[in-house]
Amino acid sequence: MSIFSIDASIDFFEKDVPQTRSVFSKKNNYLSPMSDKHLEKIKTLIEVLSIEKEEDFIQFRKFVQSLPLKKKKEKGLCWHPFVINKTGYTYGERAFVTGERTGNINEPHQFRSGMPVNLFLEREGKESFEQAGVIKFINRNKMQIVLSSKDIPEWIDKLGIGIDLLFDERTYREMEKTLDLVLKAKGDRLAELRDIFLGKKHPSIKKINHPIIVPNLNKSQNDAINNILASYDVSIIHGPPGTGKTTTIVQAIKLLAKEENAILVTAPSNAAVDLLTDKLSQEGLNVVRIGNISRVDDDLIKHTLDGRIAEHPDSKNIKKIRIQAAEARRKAKKFKRTFNAEARRERGELFKEAGELSAWAKQVEQRLIEQIISAADVVACTLVNTVHSVLDGFDFKTVVIDEAAQALEPATWIPISRASRVILAGDPFQLPPTVKSMLAAKKGLNITLIEKGIQQFDTVNLLNVQYRMNHKIMGFSNQQFYNNKLLADVSVEHWKLNIEGDHPLEFVDTAGCGFEEKANPESGSKSNPDEFQILQEHLYQLIPNLDENDLPSIGIISPYREQVLFMQEKFPEDEKLEILAECVSINTIDAFQGQERDIIYISLVRSNAKGEIGFLSDYRRMNVAMTRAKKKLIVIGDSATISSHKFYNDFINYTENHGAYRTAWEFMYG
Repeated sequence: MSIFSIDASIDFFEKDVPQTRSVFSKKNNYLSPMSDKHLEKIKTLIEVLSIEKEEDFIQFRKFVQSLPLKKKKEKGLCWHPFVINKTGYTYGERAFVTGERTGNINEPHQFRSGMPVNLFLEREGKESFEQAGVIKFINRNKMQIVLSSKDIPEWIDKLGIGIDLLFDERTYREMEKTLDLVLKAKGDRLAELRDIFLGKKHPSIKKINHPIIVPNLNKSQNDAINNILASYDVSIIHGPPGTGKTTTIVQAIKLLAKEENAILVTAPSNAAVDLLTDKLSQEGLNVVRIGNISRVDDDLIKHTLDGRIAEHPDSKNIKKIRIQAAEARRKAKKFKRTFNAEARRERGELFKEAGELSAWAKQVEQRLIEQIISAADVVACTLVNTVHSVLDGFDFKTVVIDEAAQALEPATWIPISRASRVILAGDPFQLPPTVKSMLAAKKGLNITLIEKGIQQFDTVNLLNVQYRMNHKIMGFSNQQFYNNKLLADVSVEHWKLNIEGDHPLEFVDTAGCGFEEKANPESGSKSNPDEFQILQEHLYQLIPNLDENDLPSIGIISPYREQVLFMQEKFPEDEKLEILAECVSINTIDAFQGQERDIIYISLVRSNAKGEIGFLSDYRRMNVAMTRAKKKLIVIGDSATISSHKFYNDFINYTENHGAYRTAWEFMYG
């Protein structure tokens, strides 16, 4: 069974997001003089970001720093013991270590690539050591960390090493610096883009007399591409689930690459950047991936800056020089019992030698990096990594920001500050950005730049044909979020399992069954074991109708981490479900973003007399969950608890009219 690491659910603050409009061009004229009112929006954003940073640190200190080692290991916040099996040097005069955990193997954890961590060695009754770094990549129980040091710590081969999470202050620091730049910008391109996003100026667009038609793309996708090519300032692609947003972006970038030097392509997460790197390279583009990666495979590594440098003949010389410099520094720092004039002179010479060797290696490496990036069609990295030092001195005409609806506005401004033209792509009705402070959310931090753009710009393209799911599965989301503007392509419109009389959409109602939710006293997360039993029974009835030689892919989703953990534990223990072990994935909604399965089960969990639904009120996350299914969607929940909320009442009514409404009693005594 494929089990991924778990993402925690995030509080949701509901707000109205306007529907997108068709493409329309306006003259490039100023609406009003720049006033304090315009700039106050940026000042407010700076203040709100400060509120979020403080709350984030308070939560980190409470839930991470304050816990004893044993608890941190149990919660996946610490790897200990961690055994180092490889050390070396990467570009930028940084040492790295690679190792693996020998305890809590394969258990869920909170580590992700790009996170800051603390490598530590604690030995009872002896001196402790620490070294900060950033996760370069993580693969199941293996991790590579780039250290914030030129040298490998001497204690690195000792027993008892562990890895802790650190508070991510760098991201906040970069957001704060960028917002300050945006606020103070005057007479430059950043000031012009700021004016456009603040509503002082309309984005301008040129007329295209002979639109480009990309074969195999539909009209809305081709309209979006032509809008990008015609845009001088800002272009927005609104891509609902299954509408080919990534395909459209890739084809647009491919056309832009014929006219421009390197295009900056970014997204909030390493996984999203890696996906774009794969897709763009498959189109024959020269992509250089900067920063950390979400997975480790040859197809991805060969596109990274590390991989490109490693392939170059000069790479071995650079590594050799770095090792010599590190050895000289090690000798210079070595303690001597008698530290006389001769020893001081010797130490000085060693430090001088180390400095000269480092400078030489840096010079050769810098020239190599400049050659690699200058030759690229695309430079790909996360939002915050667009400030990476290797990009200093490079100007980008166009920046493409994918999954922009998952990015805080301050983070979105980071790549914008490095480009002249902005392309935002995403869907405000799917996963929102993470905001930890309720006050910051109420003050608008949860409203993204793409949402603001959709609201105020007329140059917005809605991709309106989806290629993923049966039209009955699509129908509810289409009704709730997209003003019924989406169409199911004929290739998927009537897609379903090859089972006579099967419904693509089912709601299994547990009302009246006494399936009360349970809360974890420590985390507060909810579970509902009885609901999972109904899910199992549903699968028992489904299995005899499936072709053993062509089993469908199945996703089992819940908004609640505790329910996911419970199902991940119990599913492998069920011998009746063993036949499905290789085709089932169990995880949170967040982990399924961007994925699809033939069959999706959603366990809603909530069942209580008060009608409290908690995270279920995060309707955008439910939109993500429901639109992962291609041929069949089964939602299991308690109508007595959820139906007092309009969204779920509408869903139950929709299922009764367009799918199959079933009760849990059908599966209890079968």
